[in-house]
Amino acid sequence: MPVSRRLRRPTVALSAVLAALAAGGLSPGSAAAAEGPVSGGRLDWGIKQSFLAYVTGPIAKGSWALTGGAATVGGSGFRFHSANGTYDPATGALTAAFSGGVRFTGHRENGADTLDLSLGRVTFRAVQGGAAGLYADVSSKSRETGEVSSASQARVADLSLAGVDLRGAAGTLTLGNVPATLTDAGAKAFAGFYAAGTALDPVTLSVTLPAARATSAAPSPSGAPTPVPTAGPTAAPTATAQVPARTEFADGALDWGVRRTFRDYVTGAIAQGRWELGAGAADGGAFYRWSPAKGAYDPATGALTASFTGTVRFTGLRAGGTDGLDLTLANPGVTVADGRGHLLADVSGRTPDGARQQLTGAELAVFDPTGLKPEGGLLKAVELPLKLTETGAKAFGGLYPAGTEMDPLSFAVALDPAAALPPLPDLGSAPVAAPSASATPSAAPVAASSSSDGVPVAAVAGGAVLVAALAATGGVLLRRRRAA
Repeated sequence: MPVSRRLRRPTVALSAVLAALAAGGLSPGSAAAAEGPVSGGRLDWGIKQSFLAYVTGPIAKGSWALTGGAATVGGSGFRFHSANGTYDPATGALTAAFSGGVRFTGHRENGADTLDLSLGRVTFRAVQGGAAGLYADVSSKSRETGEVSSASQARVADLSLAGVDLRGAAGTLTLGNVPATLTDAGAKAFAGFYAAGTALDPVTLSVTLPAARATSAAPSPSGAPTPVPTAGPTAAPTATAQVPARTEFADGALDWGVRRTFRDYVTGAIAQGRWELGAGAADGGAFYRWSPAKGAYDPATGALTASFTGTVRFTGLRAGGTDGLDLTLANPGVTVADGRGHLLADVSGRTPDGARQQLTGAELAVFDPTGLKPEGGLLKAVELPLKLTETGAKAFGGLYPAGTEMDPLSFAVALDPAAALPPLPDLGSAPVAAPSASATPSAAPVAASSSSDGVPVAAVAGGAVLVAALAATGGVLLRRRRAA
C-alpha cells in the first residue's frame, strides 16, 4: 500500500479574503432553487489505485470489467452515469444514485476466482449539516471461506465536505476531489484488504439540480421542473406488429466504444490526447452514438443495410506542433448478409505508426447476427461481440492484430417511424468551470495529491452560487452569489 503524502495546507491572507468579498459582493442571500429531483449527471471515482494495481498485477493476476454502461475516465478512474435522486435547497440534503458498475476478479485457483468484488449503483448522499457518504450495492467473496456476501446500499466511504455549503444551489453542481475514507462496511466489502479509515481515491461528481424559480413568475405547485417526456409503451407498436417484406427506415442509432483500452491510451499518460465528436455524434459515457440512420431491412432473408451519421476524431502523441495520432472514424455502417454481420466506417488521418490513410466504407469488424429480429417496431442488437478484421487492424495502425475483441456493438433502427430508440445514458450537463485540479481523481490514495491540495471544490451553474472550500479544516469559505 502506498505511503500517504502529507496534506499541504493552503494559506489564505485575510486581506485577500476581504478583497474578494468586496469585489464579488458576497452574501449568502436567499435560495432561488426549487426542491425536486436530480435529473442526470456523472460520478468519477478511481476507488483506490493501489487496489487496481494489485488486482491486475503479478500477485492477483486478475482483471476488472465494466457493467451497466459504466466507463473509464482519465485512464485511472471509473465513470458512473445517469444520476437520479432528490435535492432540497433549503437544507442542502442531496441524494444522487448513479448507474453502472465494476467487477474485480483475481487469484484464480482451480477454475475459480478467490477474489471477486462487484460495486454498483454508487450513490452520493449528503444530509442536512454537510455529513456525506458514498453508498453502493456490493457483492464480495471471502478470501477465507469463499462465501459470497451481498449488501444493498452499504456505506462504503465517508466523504469530507468540510467548509462546503450545498444549500441554495441550482443548475449544475460539481464537487471535485472530495476526500473519501473507507468505512467498516467498506472494509468488509473489500474482503479485509484494507482496514476502516484507509484513504480511498477522491470522488468527483456533477449532477443537474432542479431549475431555479424565476422571481417574477409564480412557481409550479410542485416547485420542480417539468419532466422531459420519455418514450413509454404507447410510443411503439407491440412486438406482434406486422413488418412489411422489405422496410426502408430513416432513423436509428449505433452505439460503439471502439475499444476501452484505445480510449484510455488516447487520453492517458502516453498519448496525452483527446477525442472530439462531430456531425451529430454523441457521448454515451462508455461508448459513442452515431445517429440518425437510413437504410433497409428484409425480414425474409435477414439482409440489412444501415448507414449512420457522425464523426469521432482521436488526437494525441503531440510533438513539434503535430499530432502523431490523428484518426477519424466517420459515418459507420452495418450490413448483414448470408448470416454474417459487418461494421464499416470511413477512416481518415494518421496512425501512431506514421501511416496516413483515407478509407471509405472500410470493414473494421465482423459480428454474428444470429438472433437479430424485429421487436417493438425496432430492429435492435445489444452488445454483440465484435472482432477486428485485417482492414480494421490496418485502420488502427497495427495497434491491435486482426481477431482482437473490440468493444461490443449495439444498434437500433426504427422499422416503425413511431418507435422510440434506446435512450443514451444521462451524463447531465457539462461540469461548470472549476479549478483544474478537480477534473480528474488523483492517482494517489490521498486527497492532497492534486494542485488544489485535495480540497473539495463545489461549483454551481445556472445563476445560483459558486462555492469554493479553500482549506480542508480551519479554512475560509467563500460563497459568491451571481445574478441569474
